[in-house]
Amino acid sequence: MIVSPAFSGKRYAVLGLARSGLATVEALLASGARVTAWDGKDEARAKLAAQEGLDLADPLDIDLVGYDGVVVSPGVPLNRHPIAAKARDAGVPVIGDIELFAQARASLPPHKVVGITGTNGKSTTTALIHHILQTAGVPSLMGGNIGLPILSQDPLPEGGVYVLELSSYQIDLTFSLDCDVAVLTNITPDHLDRYDGFEGYAASKARLFGMRGAGHVAVIATEDDQTRAIATQLRHPGAGRDPVDGAELDPGLRRGDVVEVGSADIVDQSRWPALQGPHNAQNAACAIATCTALGLGDDAIEAGLASYPGLPHRMERVAEKGGVLYVNDSKATNATATAPALAAYPAIHWILGGLRKTDELDDCAPFYGHVRAGYVIGEAAPLFAHILGEAGLPVTESGTLDQAVRDAAATARPGETVMLSPACASFDQFTDYEARGEAFRAAVGAL
Repeated sequence: MIVSPAFSGKRYAVLGLARSGLATVEALLASGARVTAWDGKDEARAKLAAQEGLDLADPLDIDLVGYDGVVVSPGVPLNRHPIAAKARDAGVPVIGDIELFAQARASLPPHKVVGITGTNGKSTTTALIHHILQTAGVPSLMGGNIGLPILSQDPLPEGGVYVLELSSYQIDLTFSLDCDVAVLTNITPDHLDRYDGFEGYAASKARLFGMRGAGHVAVIATEDDQTRAIATQLRHPGAGRDPVDGAELDPGLRRGDVVEVGSADIVDQSRWPALQGPHNAQNAACAIATCTALGLGDDAIEAGLASYPGLPHRMERVAEKGGVLYVNDSKATNATATAPALAAYPAIHWILGGLRKTDELDDCAPFYGHVRAGYVIGEAAPLFAHILGEAGLPVTESGTLDQAVRDAAATARPGETVMLSPACASFDQFTDYEARGEAFRAAVGAL
């Protein structure tokens, strides 16, 4: 695990004991800190063995004055959870495990950090950069919103690269992560229940670039209005002020290099089997620019692109039965993420629904011609049934994922595709998108 003298003798409260919370507690204790930890679930608290320096208590029930930080799970909604006000009143920062990693960096062997954010594509881009680096023989690891919790992993040797996928929630809890390369894939409406409108959500993404030190690189896919605006602001911080945090700047300072990329930069994807479609062209463009900034040569980058295996739950080919292809795209948790999957196959039996994030499927509409029928599940089922019905598509209200797979399999013909691409969060029926994807695999296997 990652430990650091930066935490020795300090005191932290940790709220939320899922994977990253448990890793945080263990790393802080191993670093010589005192920790008060809590989770509302008995089974989560039971995972912590009694040990010196550890107390179990709800941070909402104790005096936080004198604590050095309250470390919360990214899933804690700071805009409405009482811990935010309690910590503020006590003068204690609310942070996440990525901020702890940032504070620990000075005690690690010399290394670089790549931080990747964006509404869609960040997981693929993160995994792709990590794969290219490893293929080239560069020590690297993935952390953040993908892979193992960052603090649970062993430090890299000198010259290593930490590749971090960063959600907006994680960025909200981070204040000193100076990425050598900061990457932005795109910004479309998402998580609006946590922000003051779309502008607030976009501003959260932009904060990653406000933490960059002078001379470090920003790679931005400038294919939507928000990403173009951020790139422009970083290139031209007017009136001598940083566009993100408002800090005073030399009028000529651009806060490092800004590299603008887009899917049009990729003219031939045929050599990269797992990177098909325009969305993957954007991901590849971001990865190429990032690895170039890290000093890799063209041949090393090409070798990594060609051998990249793809991600589980993202346009993952699960099986072919009776000439029908079954595709698991459970990671598509909004309509913008689902649209490329609909574009990729010409005859789709589309399983969609779950816990909706918006009340529309507008980004998917251009590809309705590829949809043979829809099978709606979860909380969003009635709304999505109405939307698809209004578009003239046959719809079955299956309700559950198991039933949707059976319904689609009974209708699909050889040469067609049954695809789970929900355009929704999973939390109404599953613990996360991974559990939903595994359930899809199991349902297909049971046919």
